[in-house]
Amino acid sequence: MRIRTLIMIVAIAALAGSSIVLANEYRQTKEKIKELEVAKEEQRKQQARDLEIERMKRYAGQLPEDYEVSGYENWNEAKQVADYLYEDSGGLFKEEWGLFLALEAQKKEINPFLVYELLKVETGGQFDPELVGPETKYGHAYGMAQFMKNTGPWIAEMAGLQYEDDMLFDPHYSIQLSIVYLDYLYEQYGDWDHALTAYHRGMYGLEQYIEDNGDAKSWYAVEIQENAQEFDLVAYEN
Repeated sequence: MRIRTLIMIVAIAALAGSSIVLANEYRQTKEKIKELEVAKEEQRKQQARDLEIERMKRYAGQLPEDYEVSGYENWNEAKQVADYLYEDSGGLFKEEWGLFLALEAQKKEINPFLVYELLKVETGGQFDPELVGPETKYGHAYGMAQFMKNTGPWIAEMAGLQYEDDMLFDPHYSIQLSIVYLDYLYEQYGDWDHALTAYHRGMYGLEQYIEDNGDAKSWYAVEIQENAQEFDLVAYEN
């Protein structure tokens, strides 16, 4: 009887030990599965990011061969900006345009929403890359950023880009020129009232506006800055 009891005790102890081993193995297996899932998710995110970068490079295909998309470390922010611009425009401002705009604006440390609001005003909210503006004594303005043929070439040269009239209709080319020109104007005047009014009226037109009104706060400059600031607050609060 004692032997049978001893055998049962040993058997129970062995089963308990086996259960503990199995429990440990089960826990370790779950942890490994979780680690694999996390690694798989990270890999998926990296692959998605790599695909976005490749798409970005293709979208920049109209630019010089040595052009490099900068701001990879700020890619998530650029993607967030692109999503907001796409949503605000009702899908008219394509996400790839938003990505490009955000990355180029990062290079010049310009608020991307300021550039977007400028393009919105210039195109009447349609963001039509093939837009031809009304005829003026200086000619027509072309493309999404509404550059004239007498200003486009020297801004392109300043940006280190080749120039052809038809390139003003390329949205990425037009966006980059607008950012380069805004950066130039801001450096010239030191504030956005002057820079935006000069963009709208020309540098000589800015001087005339100030002479007539006493300051550079045109409706164009005020509207763009106010809308950009409101957009900026809403976007980064979420």
